[in-house]
Amino acid sequence: MKKHILCLGDSNTHGYCADPADCADHGIRFNEDERWTCRLQTALGSEYLVTEEGLSGRTTVFVDPIHESMDALSVAYALLKSHEVIDLLIIMLGTNDVKERFNANAACIGAGMERLILKAKSVDCWGTKAPNILVVAPPRIGDGFHDAVMGEGCVEKSKGVAEQFRIVAERQGVHFLDAADCAFNQVDFMHLTRHGHAQLAEKLAALVPTLV
Repeated sequence: MKKHILCLGDSNTHGYCADPADCADHGIRFNEDERWTCRLQTALGSEYLVTEEGLSGRTTVFVDPIHESMDALSVAYALLKSHEVIDLLIIMLGTNDVKERFNANAACIGAGMERLILKAKSVDCWGTKAPNILVVAPPRIGDGFHDAVMGEGCVEKSKGVAEQFRIVAERQGVHFLDAADCAFNQVDFMHLTRHGHAQLAEKLAALVPTLV
């Protein structure tokens, strides 16, 4: 059986493209030659199965009063069991957790990630192996960001998320990657560019074989 890598994330895992000029198909989603998940599959080769579980707006644990089923915690059991056996779970979340309506600072967002890690560890989806999790901290939201629905304070809160995730990952004994230098666009300042997807895929392609 192939080594199964499950990628749990938000719009940056789904492949949302904020700038149609940056996308080969000129749409709102990067295609299979552009998304980091698909590029990772290509780089790893036929011995691996990389599965996308990206949802725009997804949080770690925060229940969204506007859209239902956005928190990963409440759906984690079903998602993980539906994709078992999992050899490596990659979690790339945190960008949406900074929304004003959740009233969570970086430390609280880190606590949310820790709660999600604990939940993932508890799910019987790992076969005969121990839980194997990689937390990827997304780049911080850029200084030009403004979105009335996401609200105020997002840029400042996002600056501290990566360090909180690093602390949590170390405490929980899971792997950690900071994607800080992967390019975010200059349109909405919170989504990967096509080049950013390629950068992240390259980092993961080097790291993943050492983890599974």
